[in-house]
Amino acid sequence: MSASRSFAIFALGLLIWNLIGVAAFILQYTADLAALAKSDPYTARIFAGMPGWAWAAYAVAVGAGTLGATMLLMRKRVAVPLFALSVIGVVVQFGYSFLGTDLLAVKGAGAAAFPAVILVIAVGQLLYAQGLQAKGVLR
Repeated sequence: MSASRSFAIFALGLLIWNLIGVAAFILQYTADLAALAKSDPYTARIFAGMPGWAWAAYAVAVGAGTLGATMLLMRKRVAVPLFALSVIGVVVQFGYSFLGTDLLAVKGAGAAAFPAVILVIAVGQLLYAQGLQAKGVLR
Protein backbone atom coordinates (compact mmCIF):
# COMPACT_ATOMS: atom_id res chain seq x y z
CA MET A 1 0.00 0.00 0.00
CA SER A 2 1.38 3.41 -0.90
CA ALA A 3 2.24 5.97 1.76
CA SER A 4 -0.38 8.32 0.34
CA ARG A 5 -3.07 5.64 0.50
CA SER A 6 -2.20 4.58 4.05
CA PHE A 7 -2.17 8.25 5.10
CA ALA A 8 -5.65 8.74 3.63
CA ILE A 9 -7.01 5.62 5.34
CA PHE A 10 -5.49 6.58 8.70
CA ALA A 11 -6.66 10.20 8.46
CA LEU A 12 -10.16 9.05 7.47
CA GLY A 13 -10.15 6.71 10.47
CA LEU A 14 -9.29 9.65 12.73
CA LEU A 15 -12.11 11.67 11.19
CA ILE A 16 -14.59 8.85 11.83
CA TRP A 17 -13.32 8.47 15.42
CA ASN A 18 -13.79 12.20 16.04
CA LEU A 19 -17.25 12.21 14.45
CA ILE A 20 -18.21 9.42 16.85
CA GLY A 21 -17.04 11.77 19.62
CA VAL A 22 -19.28 14.53 18.26
CA ALA A 23 -22.22 12.11 18.22
CA ALA A 24 -21.48 11.04 21.81
CA PHE A 25 -21.38 14.69 22.89
CA ILE A 26 -24.73 15.43 21.24
CA LEU A 27 -26.36 12.33 22.72
CA GLN A 28 -25.07 13.10 26.21
CA TYR A 29 -25.78 16.83 26.09
CA THR A 30 -29.35 16.31 24.84
CA ALA A 31 -30.08 13.19 26.91
CA ASP A 32 -33.51 12.88 28.51
CA LEU A 33 -32.27 12.91 32.09
CA ALA A 34 -35.59 11.68 33.51
CA ALA A 35 -35.48 8.63 31.27
CA LEU A 36 -31.77 8.11 31.94
CA ALA A 37 -32.38 8.32 35.69
CA LYS A 38 -34.61 5.25 35.47
CA SER A 39 -31.78 3.07 34.13
CA ASP A 40 -28.68 4.90 35.41
CA PRO A 41 -29.48 7.44 38.11
CA TYR A 42 -25.82 8.16 38.82
CA THR A 43 -25.03 9.14 35.22
CA ALA A 44 -28.20 11.27 35.05
CA ARG A 45 -27.08 13.09 38.20
CA ILE A 46 -23.58 13.63 36.81
CA PHE A 47 -24.90 15.00 33.51
CA ALA A 48 -27.37 17.27 35.32
CA GLY A 49 -24.65 18.65 37.58
CA MET A 50 -21.95 19.07 34.95
CA PRO A 51 -20.96 22.75 34.80
CA GLY A 52 -21.13 24.65 31.54
CA TRP A 53 -17.37 24.99 31.32
CA ALA A 54 -16.97 21.20 31.44
CA TRP A 55 -19.56 20.78 28.66
CA ALA A 56 -17.68 23.48 26.72
CA ALA A 57 -14.39 21.61 27.19
CA TYR A 58 -16.08 18.44 25.90
CA ALA A 59 -17.40 20.35 22.87
CA VAL A 60 -13.96 21.83 22.19
CA ALA A 61 -12.35 18.39 22.51
CA VAL A 62 -14.59 16.75 19.92
CA GLY A 63 -15.03 19.83 17.71
CA ALA A 64 -11.32 20.64 17.47
CA GLY A 65 -10.52 16.95 16.96
CA THR A 66 -13.01 16.71 14.10
CA LEU A 67 -11.73 19.90 12.48
CA GLY A 68 -8.16 18.70 13.01
CA ALA A 69 -8.89 15.39 11.29
CA THR A 70 -10.59 17.23 8.43
CA MET A 71 -7.59 19.52 8.03
CA LEU A 72 -5.27 16.52 8.23
CA LEU A 73 -7.12 14.92 5.31
CA MET A 74 -6.64 18.18 3.44
CA ARG A 75 -2.94 18.12 4.42
CA LYS A 76 -3.22 21.48 6.18
CA ARG A 77 -0.82 22.28 9.00
CA VAL A 78 -3.61 23.92 11.02
CA ALA A 79 -4.42 20.32 12.02
CA VAL A 80 -1.58 20.50 14.57
CA PRO A 81 -2.97 23.35 16.74
CA LEU A 82 -6.49 21.95 16.36
CA PHE A 83 -5.34 18.57 17.68
CA ALA A 84 -3.47 20.36 20.50
CA LEU A 85 -6.68 22.20 21.40
CA SER A 86 -8.53 18.88 21.36
CA VAL A 87 -6.02 17.38 23.82
CA ILE A 88 -6.51 20.34 26.15
CA GLY A 89 -10.29 19.89 25.94
CA VAL A 90 -9.98 16.18 26.72
CA VAL A 91 -7.75 16.86 29.74
CA VAL A 92 -10.05 19.58 31.10
CA GLN A 93 -13.23 17.56 30.57
CA PHE A 94 -11.90 14.34 32.08
CA GLY A 95 -10.10 16.33 34.76
CA TYR A 96 -13.52 17.51 35.88
CA SER A 97 -14.99 14.02 35.57
CA PHE A 98 -12.33 12.46 37.79
CA LEU A 99 -11.44 15.31 40.14
CA GLY A 100 -14.75 17.16 40.36
CA THR A 101 -17.04 14.17 40.87
CA ASP A 102 -17.10 10.93 42.81
CA LEU A 103 -17.02 8.90 39.59
CA LEU A 104 -14.10 6.69 40.59
CA ALA A 105 -15.56 6.00 44.02
CA VAL A 106 -18.93 5.05 42.55
CA LYS A 107 -17.92 3.24 39.34
CA GLY A 108 -14.41 2.08 40.26
CA ALA A 109 -11.06 2.38 38.53
CA GLY A 110 -12.46 0.69 35.42
CA ALA A 111 -14.32 3.93 34.71
CA ALA A 112 -10.98 5.44 33.72
CA ALA A 113 -10.23 2.87 30.99
CA PHE A 114 -12.15 4.38 28.08
CA PRO A 115 -11.22 7.98 28.95
CA ALA A 116 -7.57 6.82 28.98
CA VAL A 117 -8.03 5.39 25.46
CA ILE A 118 -9.58 8.68 24.35
CA LEU A 119 -6.63 10.63 25.77
CA VAL A 120 -4.08 8.30 24.16
CA ILE A 121 -5.77 8.69 20.76
CA ALA A 122 -6.00 12.48 21.18
CA VAL A 123 -2.29 12.71 21.99
CA GLY A 124 -1.48 10.20 19.24
CA GLN A 125 -3.25 12.19 16.56
CA LEU A 126 -1.42 15.33 17.71
CA LEU A 127 1.95 13.57 17.56
CA TYR A 128 1.10 12.08 14.16
CA ALA A 129 0.19 15.52 12.76
CA GLN A 130 3.33 17.05 14.27
CA GLY A 131 5.41 14.35 12.59
CA LEU A 132 3.76 14.98 9.25
CA GLN A 133 4.33 18.71 9.64
CA ALA A 134 8.02 18.11 10.42
CA LYS A 135 8.30 16.00 7.24
CA GLY A 136 6.69 18.77 5.18
CA VAL A 137 3.58 16.74 4.35
CA LEU A 138 1.27 19.40 5.82
CA ARG A 139 1.21 22.80 4.15
